[in-house]
Amino acid sequence: QVDLVESGGGLVQSGGSLRLACAASGSDISMYVMGWERQAPEKQRELVARIDSGGSTNYGDSVKGRFTISRDNAKNTMYLEMNSLKPEDTGVYFCNAGILSGSIFVARGWGQGTQVTVSS
Repeated sequence: QVDLVESGGGLVQSGGSLRLACAASGSDISMYVMGWERQAPEKQRELVARIDSGGSTNYGDSVKGRFTISRDNAKNTMYLEMNSLKPEDTGVYFCNAGILSGSIFVARGWGQGTQVTVSS
């Protein structure tokens, strides 16, 4: 089990940028696949981005080219750089840590979420 705490959310205008951080404790994140998911009102939770222990990344189609996920294992922290933000990026952003069992992501920890609001 790994404890995760997100930070960096807030209110930003359309076209702006935000940087989210996910700080881990209780476990070394270097062995984990780390990711961000978001939950918008009345929508299903969706994958935003994921990064594996080797640094390989994948992104949801709606954020490709605008968001960048990264990790600093020495600081036990993961980041999400969000640029060219759109109102449809509004939602609660959750970070997670886990393993891949085949193609299935099995979470070992979730953060409490941080609100991102993009005004038009």
